Amino acid sequence: MAAPDVQERDETTAYPPGSRLPALVQSILFQVDRQRFVPALARRYGDVFTLRIPPFADHVVIFSRPEHIKEIFASNPHDLHAGEGNQILGHVLGQHSLLLTDEDEHARARRLLMPAFNGSALRAYRDLVAELAVAEIDRWTPGSTLVTLDRMNALTLSVIIRVVFGVTDEQTRAELAPRLRQIVHMNPLVFLGFQSNLLGRVGPWKRFAANLHAVDALLYAEIAGRRRAPDLAERTDVLSRLLHAGTGDDADPPLTDAELRDQLITLLLAGHETTASALSWALYEIAAHPDIQEAAFDAARGGDDKYLEAAMKEAMRLHVVINGTNRKLTRDMTIGGRRLPAGTVVNTSILLAHHSQDNYPDIAVFRPDRFLAGEVAPNTWLPFGGGVRRCIGAGFSLMEGTAILREILVRHSLSLPEGAEPERGKTRNITTVPRGKARLVITPRG
Repeated sequence: MAAPDVQERDETTAYPPGSRLPALVQSILFQVDRQRFVPALARRYGDVFTLRIPPFADHVVIFSRPEHIKEIFASNPHDLHAGEGNQILGHVLGQHSLLLTDEDEHARARRLLMPAFNGSALRAYRDLVAELAVAEIDRWTPGSTLVTLDRMNALTLSVIIRVVFGVTDEQTRAELAPRLRQIVHMNPLVFLGFQSNLLGRVGPWKRFAANLHAVDALLYAEIAGRRRAPDLAERTDVLSRLLHAGTGDDADPPLTDAELRDQLITLLLAGHETTASALSWALYEIAAHPDIQEAAFDAARGGDDKYLEAAMKEAMRLHVVINGTNRKLTRDMTIGGRRLPAGTVVNTSILLAHHSQDNYPDIAVFRPDRFLAGEVAPNTWLPFGGGVRRCIGAGFSLMEGTAILREILVRHSLSLPEGAEPERGKTRNITTVPRGKARLVITPRG
């Protein structure tokens, strides 16, 4: 992609330079091909530059240097609102979502959610994740070509429904699964169209809204039934744990049904296809590197989760799943030596940080060992953001990915199909997935 034309800096705006392309064109390029568009801008303008991507934001300033990212993550959350920076997601996530709230409301929600994602909780989820992985793997045909992204999407959705939502009724699961898939895989034009009141009443926007309403009805029924469940205290899924939050001596009032609904949808969108894509990339790279596959197999067989987790982390470094994190300035601020006005959205670019030669001299090499040898510097590996807004499900995602890798690798060896082209990324809504769905040949181990 050719880099956009240079825009001369207007000192009255206080914004760094950026493309002269019309804002609508920038927005479309960012939505459909940010994997090439953002690096093209960085090559032209350097470490800090401005994007205009309505309806998300009129001015987005991109930062990628570790010291700038540290400055943003360490800033007072009263001054940089992440929730305001993500408001375009509000129609789907709901007003109470952890991704959309700020300050006291966000801090309360985070305190209530944290116990469901601490170390002991993660250990309790691991066996069920492994059980679901084995059930999925047992359906695979030995010697076949696996469409890895499709299978990982199916598996991670099962994990969301069973481990996060705690749905055990087969009929409810059968109803819920296809409707949740429609939410996750919505067309970008549908997503952008929610900003228009007119479009929301017709065609695909109307159908999407009707599907979301049906999902809400199923979730509210599940929440109501769970509140009445006689075995609630013994249940270990995330929703059941959240129903306990704030019911003891905690200072925070418990989550309402509406808050629970919004957090469940947030966990779906934040933890479903993101983890599926990361797993697909990890399996693809493991298949492409026989020496690493042998080390990963030894780790899986010997119960060495550290190496498998390192493989997941390295896949997430090399193949960025989420492009960046956003904060909206509530006052004029100086960041990275640049004075920016209130209302500016600052973006910490995961894509640029992970692909910086300064951060990773061998950026194109898949090498999990870097995460075991202490080579990764702070504020250079950012799949889960950072600071007080670091993704609450980071530990869950890595636990899930590690458990699934282990169950696959102890049962199958992996290889690339003969004559396969190198896999590239493709933007799909807020995530980047393997364009060819990471097709792999699976061979049962003796």
